[in-house]
This record gives sequence, C-alpha cells and structure tokens, in this order.
Amino acid sequence: MNNPSLSFNQAKKFLGQVVNVVVDRPIGSKHPKWNFEYTANYGFIEGIVAPDGEELDAYVLGIDGPVEKYTGKVFAIVHRLEDDDDKLVVLPEDKTMNTEEIEKAIEFQEKWFKHEIIYATIA
Repeated sequence: MNNPSLSFNQAKKFLGQVVNVVVDRPIGSKHPKWNFEYTANYGFIEGIVAPDGEELDAYVLGIDGPVEKYTGKVFAIVHRLEDDDDKLVVLPEDKTMNTEEIEKAIEFQEKWFKHEIIYATIA
C-alpha cells in the first residue's frame, strides 16, 4: 500500500487557491484503460507532480459541457484513504457544492475507492 498522507499533504496546499487545470479527459470521454465514461471534466495541474509520479489530478465541477482548460478555485480534495492519488475539486469561483453534490458528480470514478471529501471550510 502506498502512503496516502503524502498525496494529501501536497493537495491540501492548494485548498482555496485558484489553479489552471489542463483537461485531458473531458465530459463524455472514455477512460483509456477501464472504458468507463467521464461524466465530469477531469485533468491535472501542469507541472505539479503527485506522489504517484503523475501530475496532480483535478475534477472540474460546476460547469456544463467539455472544456480543454479551466481556471477555477480548489474547493475541496477527494482524499483517497488507501492510495496516494488524491484529487482536487475545482469549481467556478462563485460556486459551492455540498458533499452529496460532489459525491454524485465524481461517483463515476470514485465508486471504486475509499475516500472522504476534505474542504478548506465546511460546506
């Protein structure tokens, strides 16, 4: 098992920050290995390498339709409890989501992982 605290320590530095996300898996695309459909835009923060050796992942929520890049605020972290691959939750700066809304939006991928949603402030 990897050390999930390494990923969390890195991800929490971004809570509340405005970030630029490169969306390499837009809404409607398929996972290249597992063939499930992305029902949210999903990408990474360019130049920030996570403990898993890949760039730090991010869900872009609160917008409709696919995008290639997105600038928004890190509203929460999807903290995976059994691996070192936490995900940022990026929203438009004027939006918020509660835990139930986030869980519904990321369920397509996170249903296979034990996780919790961590906020900069309680939503």
